[in-house]
Amino acid sequence: MTGFTGAGFREVADRVWVARYEWFDVNITLIGGDRGLLVVDTHGAASAAREVIDDVRRLGAGEVTGIVNTHWHFDHTFGNHTFREEYGALPIHAHENARDELEKWGEEVKQRYADSPDDPRREDVMATRIVLPDQTFSSARVLDLGDRAVELVHPGRGHSSGDLVVRVPDADVVLAGDLVEESSPPYFNDDSWPMEWPLSLDIVLGLLTPSSLVVPGHGSPVDREFVEEQRNTVGIVAETIRDLASRGVPVDQALETGEWPWPREHLATAVRRGYEHLPRSQKRLPLI
Repeated sequence: MTGFTGAGFREVADRVWVARYEWFDVNITLIGGDRGLLVVDTHGAASAAREVIDDVRRLGAGEVTGIVNTHWHFDHTFGNHTFREEYGALPIHAHENARDELEKWGEEVKQRYADSPDDPRREDVMATRIVLPDQTFSSARVLDLGDRAVELVHPGRGHSSGDLVVRVPDADVVLAGDLVEESSPPYFNDDSWPMEWPLSLDIVLGLLTPSSLVVPGHGSPVDREFVEEQRNTVGIVAETIRDLASRGVPVDQALETGEWPWPREHLATAVRRGYEHLPRSQKRLPLI
């Protein structure tokens, strides 16, 4: 499946189609059932969502009857309004934290684009109307697509506090959102939880079989072995942070002091957030 960016929707398992879009290298997934199509994530602006809808129409697999947002980040949620314009008052499913975070930070994202006059997507993002999920849950939910069930599971905090994964049991497919990324290392944002991320991936691994197909939030579909490797690497980041803090290395020296599995510039936020989240009992006073 590598290298299918911009090719529209491709079937990766029985009635599970993935489209990979160049902007943010984001994946949008369709899951088909007797009751229509469930779209998982809606892209990052009204115009980008319109491109997705055009690809849905070209696929010709049915009408969209529901939306899932894997987390609140705008490249996965800012197309919600466009899908509702096209298909009516679709239910939008998400974890309760994702709904609250989109409400809290969505307008701030638009303001960042307003303050970036040279960004080619500036006008698109600024013109987007934010629509919040209206079907939220705390732990797990099952969606009935008629002839198949789809499971939504919150495995814990990681990429954000409101991550969910989508499991299609009869197809042995799991949509992992940004808890798993293939085209680059997982991204640690100001709202990420690096010390808990490995444990959340343990829950995700518990949902996989040896032959499961996993669709990451960004990049090509992967297998269980890839997820295991990424979990272990995220775990190295967390344990390195824990070790440095326990030895009294100050946070502003930790990035240069530690041995990291990914480039240091990618992990600055992870280190800062990790130090913030560690309990006092696991941190020593800085060495003099």
